[in-house]
Formats: sequence, structure tokens, C-alpha cells
Amino acid sequence: MLEIKSVYKTFNAGTVNEKRAINGIDLKLEDGDFVTVIGGNGAGKSTLLNLIAGVYPVDEGSIRLNNIDLTHLPEHKRAKYLGRVFQDPMMGTAATMGIEENLALAYRRGLFRGLGGGISNKERELYREKLATLGLGLENRMTSKVGLLSGGQRQALTLLMATLKKPNLLLLDEHTAALDPKTADKVLQLTDEIVARDKLTTVMITHNMKNAIQYGNRLIMMDSGRVVVDIKGEEKKHLTVRDLLEKFNIESDRLLLSE
Repeated sequence: MLEIKSVYKTFNAGTVNEKRAINGIDLKLEDGDFVTVIGGNGAGKSTLLNLIAGVYPVDEGSIRLNNIDLTHLPEHKRAKYLGRVFQDPMMGTAATMGIEENLALAYRRGLFRGLGGGISNKERELYREKLATLGLGLENRMTSKVGLLSGGQRQALTLLMATLKKPNLLLLDEHTAALDPKTADKVLQLTDEIVARDKLTTVMITHNMKNAIQYGNRLIMMDSGRVVVDIKGEEKKHLTVRDLLEKFNIESDRLLLSE
């Protein structure tokens, strides 16, 4: 599904601010894997997602998705294969457009994204059904401007938009970090339901170790631009936060991870 081979990324190379963000990562995801990624600030988590999405070019190595070589493909050409939800609820949606208009743009991923042809009744009914699954009442507010929604409603909508047309890979970059705990739990539950229902191959970055252990079938820890822990299957099912910290001799305050 996803194969990352010997990938390196350095920022500000040759200057006093040089920073090796990704240091020779090799990573392979199978179809349907739901991988949670943890690590301290500067571990390389978001950089890895940005390299997959094409925000930054790799210095060395290759990235392949479903046998498609993404390594030198521009960001806009990768978009048809990827769904992404950012940490900031303000990103990923158009605030001045209605809910149904935002969904229509997402539905046209990989195609011409204009709305010149309008939104058909069949499309509108599909959006209403999908919105109802969120349990937030947004199916009754389809013409409301997205900018009027709360952060949690907006993030749930962004999640729906990212998965409306099944992506080859779903990227979640700390997508609940800016939400209050109750709302974050709701969005995480929705995430788990959508990923399981649509069998989506997913990479989710989180600072919360409990969430990293609770969700997904595989856990990866990054440090200094490398993968230092990779746990899956039965071992992950029985893992606790204390086990993780003790087994790998990692100081929780150094990594700034939430227990």
C-alpha cells in the first residue's frame, strides 16, 4: 500500500540552522493498516506526513503508494490519492461557502472541482445521509456557512470531506489537538468508525499515548527523524502507557507526550 524507502529530509542545509528532520526512514504499510504515530516535538512526525503529501520534496529516497511513484509528483497531483485532516479546524474547509458546497468540492476530488454545473438532488441526498452519520445535526443545516460552525463540527465535517471519496491513504495530523477533550473524543470515535467502515489505510499523528494505544492496529514511535518503535497485532492490544515508557526507557516529560 505505502512504501517509504531510505527517505531523508534536511531543512536549511549548509547553514547554522541546519536541521535533519527525517533520517533514513524505511516504512511499509499494508492495505487497511491504521497506524498511530507518536513522538516528541521535533521527532519528525508532521514532516513525514508532509513528505507523503508532497508539501516538501524528499532529499533522498522514494515514496510509493499502490505502486504509484509519488517521490517527485507535485502536491496537487497527489491530492486525488490522499485525504488529509489538519490540526487546525480552520484548514481543509472554505469558511465562506456552505456545508453542501464544501462537500461538493470534496466529492470532485481528482476531477475538475468547479461548481458551475451545480449540485444535483442525488448528490444533495448523499451529503445529507453522510452528514447524518456524524450525529451532529448538520444534515439540517446544509446551506449554512462553514465559518459559523464550532471547531468540533468543522473538524468532523473536514473528516467527512477527506473520506467522502475513499482515499488511497488518509493522513490525520493531530486532528483533535485543538479541540476540547469531550469534542476530541467525539471526533476520534467518528474517525475510528469511518476508518473501520471504509477499511481505510490511515496514518494518525497524536501526542496522546492513550489514544495512540487505543486506536489502530499498529503504533509507531518516532525520535530524531527515525522510527524507534513499531508495535502491532496482539502486542499492541495489550500495551499500556506504562509498558510503553518502561519497555523503551523513554521519559514522558522529554517527549512531552500526554498520558
